[in-house]
Amino acid sequence: MGHELPKALRDDVRLLGELLGETLRRHEGQAIYDLVERVRALAKKARSGSDADFATLTRVLEQMPVDEALPVARAFSHFLNLANIAEQHHRIRRRRDYQRDKTAPPQIGSCDETFGRLISAGIAPDRLHDAISRLRIELVFTAHPTEVTRRTLMQKFKRIADLLDERDRADLTPPEHDELLTALRIEIAASWETSEVRQRRPSPVDEARSGLAVFEQALWDAVPQFLRSLNAALVKHTGRGLPPDRSPLTFGSWIGGDRDGNPAVTAPVTDRVCLLARWQAASLYLREIDALRLELSMRCGSAELIARVGEADEPYRVLLRDVRERLSATLRAIEDRIDGRGADQPLPLVTVDDLAEPLALCRRSLEQTGNGLLARGRLLDLQRRVAAFGVTLVRLDLRQDASRHTEALSAITRHLGLGDYASWPEDQRQQFLLQELESRRPLIPDDLPASPDVKEVLDTFRAAAAIAPGSLGAYVISMAMAPSDVLAVELLQKAAHLPVPLRVVPLFETLEALAGAGTTLARLLGVPWYRARCGGRQEVMVGYSDSAKDGGRLAASWALYKAQEDLVAASRAAGVELTLFHGRGGSVGRGGGPTYLAIQSQPPGSVDGRLRVTEQGEMVQAKFGLPGLAFRTLELYTAATLDATLSPPALPEPAWRVRMDALAKTARLAYRGVVYDTPRFIDYFRAATPAPQLEDLTIASRPARRRGGSGGVETLRAIPWVFAWTQTRLMLPSWLGVGEALDEARAAGAQAELARMYAGWPFFRATLDLIEMVLAKADARIAAHYEQVLVPADLHALGADLRRRLPATAASVLAVAGRTSLLDDNPVLRRSIDVRNPYVDPINLVQVELLRRLRAAEGDERLRNAFLVTVNGVAAGMRNTG
Repeated sequence: MGHELPKALRDDVRLLGELLGETLRRHEGQAIYDLVERVRALAKKARSGSDADFATLTRVLEQMPVDEALPVARAFSHFLNLANIAEQHHRIRRRRDYQRDKTAPPQIGSCDETFGRLISAGIAPDRLHDAISRLRIELVFTAHPTEVTRRTLMQKFKRIADLLDERDRADLTPPEHDELLTALRIEIAASWETSEVRQRRPSPVDEARSGLAVFEQALWDAVPQFLRSLNAALVKHTGRGLPPDRSPLTFGSWIGGDRDGNPAVTAPVTDRVCLLARWQAASLYLREIDALRLELSMRCGSAELIARVGEADEPYRVLLRDVRERLSATLRAIEDRIDGRGADQPLPLVTVDDLAEPLALCRRSLEQTGNGLLARGRLLDLQRRVAAFGVTLVRLDLRQDASRHTEALSAITRHLGLGDYASWPEDQRQQFLLQELESRRPLIPDDLPASPDVKEVLDTFRAAAAIAPGSLGAYVISMAMAPSDVLAVELLQKAAHLPVPLRVVPLFETLEALAGAGTTLARLLGVPWYRARCGGRQEVMVGYSDSAKDGGRLAASWALYKAQEDLVAASRAAGVELTLFHGRGGSVGRGGGPTYLAIQSQPPGSVDGRLRVTEQGEMVQAKFGLPGLAFRTLELYTAATLDATLSPPALPEPAWRVRMDALAKTARLAYRGVVYDTPRFIDYFRAATPAPQLEDLTIASRPARRRGGSGGVETLRAIPWVFAWTQTRLMLPSWLGVGEALDEARAAGAQAELARMYAGWPFFRATLDLIEMVLAKADARIAAHYEQVLVPADLHALGADLRRRLPATAASVLAVAGRTSLLDDNPVLRRSIDVRNPYVDPINLVQVELLRRLRAAEGDERLRNAFLVTVNGVAAGMRNTG
């Protein structure tokens, strides 16, 4: 609406759209192309505010047979994906243009800008260097039920982005230009001819392969490139660089280790996924070692190197030949294990030191023989890769629900005649667990009768004991509530004889658990056995998704803020170093949002140089899918973590905390009053959204419901809960309750105080800004159409009430922020949403009609596949899914 795309981006979008049009005419015929163009014209008119055009558009789409509706929905979906590719490419191009401008200051959020600003603010260079050297940031990749794009298509989209990058070269010849255009035609045609629909539900191993692909296609090159940039900024501002064996960033994964609610993740799956990660790492390292051997062809080496390899014409190549042979043998050994052969054979290359030590020797020799310049090239990049990726690329976390450990221990205590562990109070549980932890006798009898669930828990710990060291990270306990939940996992690890026990991480995720998190941690750290076991370090995870489903986004945000304060206080009182692990999703409804904003709005002292955070499903490609995007993401995480460590925000005024308590209480009551207390709300939800149909889709390995799920909100996982509302464009979980809370405060005369909170408290500002972003994406007219077609008439009043709250909430947020329209201070995002809306609208309308037909004709495969295409399309248009 008045916001135009930059010319370079507009040209890319137009070109990709024209090539898609060519593909449509070639593969679907002129009639389908004309129909798509008619729908597009109507959608643009409808977007300008014409209800008559919206009615015409709706009528045209409702009357289409599936054979026409499917290519129309696919065309708009493909265009949105192409627009996303162009926009991502433009972000990288814009950054490069900025960097080429020698008169421009460093980009905000870059290492250069952040280091310079901190030193200007009085941070001593030595303190800055020390803080960077101590940073520990781990990004943990997860797979979730909203990751809708197939890996095959992701790879094609990556190639389209690469071709756009090549087209930007200023020295292209006309033949080269034509070749690139032909290559783009081929990729777009191949994408069109590729089914968006998975024929079977992906296994956790399939999902792990997709996760690992991001390392090969982007992170493998982006990490050393970023660390070179960080090193240059560090030298510029402190006079000292980053040690070659140090990376502030490392990587973890839950894919194939997260068994909470996913019966497809079993002990053999976890073992296989760990092997795949090692195989991918060894394959990538082998390529680098080969290139390094070609480079290090010099004849002279240090006395230390000659002593290792003997007299040789090319001592570096001799040294690295051994590394190469061990990597090759490791690849073969892993392939044998995956194929079921040689399971007992040790891997030739197991530890980080197996790689790091010979590389460090090469470095010392080069420096001692006057070849220091060579040591700072490919070799240094490889050393930094080893520091960031180890020999496994990622460390796999294991995760399981606390109740499953309780069930396993109950089976053991009942069999031993000790009673039922599950029925014991907390003190009795702790007494038993500590007694067994200090006992030398075996806990689990050989003749233990175990249900399949108990057997799987015990098998997981046995598998963990057998997996090669360095492959596993933490053991995360979902729905943790008490110290015994942590001690139970410690005991099960002991019983399985883990050579190096995993660190145990309680996850507090409901509002109740968050409120008691500090007390629970204090009690846990007060147990002498555990205090000695944790070694002065403790990691705690806080969950954003379930807390928001429990009480709404505003109440959850405040509960998380206070929980972190309580956890920091408890760990400091015990003299323990705390790492907070943030289980943030991609959408605002699950704690997502811009990285820098999120980290800067954490409570003072809660970051302190250490951060662990999930990068969930659908956001991995958006943040890491291209090397340039990955570089910027790594840069923002590092700069924001450093900023929050050395220049944390001020404590909020006491009155603001009181106000926030009242806002959260009102918001929670309003949210729960609708979601939990309104009769037939769940009936409305399941009728007005595609939730029931989403549960049956083959888009992820994890079921949409928790075990024993009936149909209530309690049993629905937070991710599909948010995803379903995102598909209808109402975005309800992200804003419901906010307007009521702000209105109540403003009516009580707190408008000026709220404005001061917004201006002076990063947490409050970030929370409202993220809610504003969601409100800008919401569309009541589209949501009303879902209701009109799909919802029984006796439930329409409920939907009308929800839609009435949407503009009222927007008005309340704008009043506090001091603005007149949504996102008027963020024209780039406003423009992005406005450009996409006319292309998302027809997909929504087709989806409504397909849902109507699907519900009338259960089991129709064509309808189901067409519906999944619309799910993909809406997700592409909204940019974040669940």
